[in-house]
Amino acid sequence: MLDVCLLGCGGMMPLPYRYLTSLMLRFNGSSLLIDCGEATQIAMKKKGWSPNPIDAILFTHYHADHISGLPGMLLTLGNAERTDPVLLIGPKGLERVVRSLLVIAPELPFELKIHEIEGNEEDICINGYNIRAFKVNHNVLCYGYTISIKRAGRFNDKKAKELDIPIRMWNRLQKGEECVTEDGRHFTPDMVMGKERRGIKVTYTTDTRPVKSIRDNAAGSDLFICEGMYGEDDKFEKAKENKHMMFSEAARLAKEADVKELWLTHYSPSLMDPRIYMDDIKKIFPAAKCGKDGKTVVLDYEEE
Repeated sequence: MLDVCLLGCGGMMPLPYRYLTSLMLRFNGSSLLIDCGEATQIAMKKKGWSPNPIDAILFTHYHADHISGLPGMLLTLGNAERTDPVLLIGPKGLERVVRSLLVIAPELPFELKIHEIEGNEEDICINGYNIRAFKVNHNVLCYGYTISIKRAGRFNDKKAKELDIPIRMWNRLQKGEECVTEDGRHFTPDMVMGKERRGIKVTYTTDTRPVKSIRDNAAGSDLFICEGMYGEDDKFEKAKENKHMMFSEAARLAKEADVKELWLTHYSPSLMDPRIYMDDIKKIFPAAKCGKDGKTVVLDYEEE
């Protein structure tokens, strides 16, 4: 199971009723955070989720509404006596930005590992999260992220017995390990594992115009969380100029990518109530929903 919480859905500035954009995922005891704007910690505490298991923080880009909460978040982890490393992932320039912010968060009791994304796409794996970063189209270098949880095929115990594989090795083969017996017999997972089954896929992107890379990487996602900066038709030229996205454009991307569900996020501060535009948006993509602070879903593997 994968827990997904949209901690905040605001863009540009925090509001009393809307925190800045941040997404948190939890899987198998490890948490992952995407973006960390001002008030992310407050949103997390309001949700009742702990920051302590956060093993990686991903950044879409380095505008303040996406990264200004980082020093406080790291200090909180340090005050909780964390000693395990934290991986930071983001576009080129991440180390310079982080080192500047750490002026107000010195002497952390854990190591910061910094990974700067290279090229248009990059794959990174950590603690069962298969992360794909893909470049989008904002007025600064910006990436979206697809998070996939893979699911192995079924273990064929009948085949294992036919091959006379010792039972003590079955669990190791299920976990993808190769095994060698005392007499030199060699067994590999492909001997006893079926075809990989459908896992879980979540795609997250903000601060961008609609581009092919979003549609391609979001394809078939269980959940697509996408910027909807403006719902008003008369804001289209402003969206184009500032390289943001309209509700209707996000809905068309969701339809083209054949995702199961769309959550809109990263609303303009001028957008008071996104719900008033949803009737028209659902005509484009019926499974579209308004994101809101604390909106949560538990995604599980498909039943077979």
